[in-house]
Amino acid sequence: MARPASPTLTKSEQAILEVLWERGEASVREVADELSKQKPVAYTTVLTMFNILGKKGFVSHHQEGRAFIYRAAITREEARQQALDHLLSQFFQGSPNLLAQHLLQDHDIGREEIRALRNKVNDARARGRK
Repeated sequence: MARPASPTLTKSEQAILEVLWERGEASVREVADELSKQKPVAYTTVLTMFNILGKKGFVSHHQEGRAFIYRAAITREEARQQALDHLLSQFFQGSPNLLAQHLLQDHDIGREEIRALRNKVNDARARGRK
């Protein structure tokens, strides 16, 4: 039995979208050629991944001659937001606070990063007062 599709991007799907975000649009062949610069990938594998991305609503396409030309249907920021929302709901009970506590407790965060986070918190507070 086939496993259900991941609601978020897999590493392979993200690699394809990275090419599309960089180029704007591309054919299956162009994406396969680009990905093969890192490690060999079959045209049919990329085609299958495009079909999955299409079903998930992450890409759209149009036809030019015999080729389908694909374009990302979501931005990098939207993909990040979807991944973060999934991470929050799956591991942190939907709480950004729990995620932030985990990051601060279990990861080495330098003074500059903490200062930047503090500035973001202060900015958010200021916006909340308006």
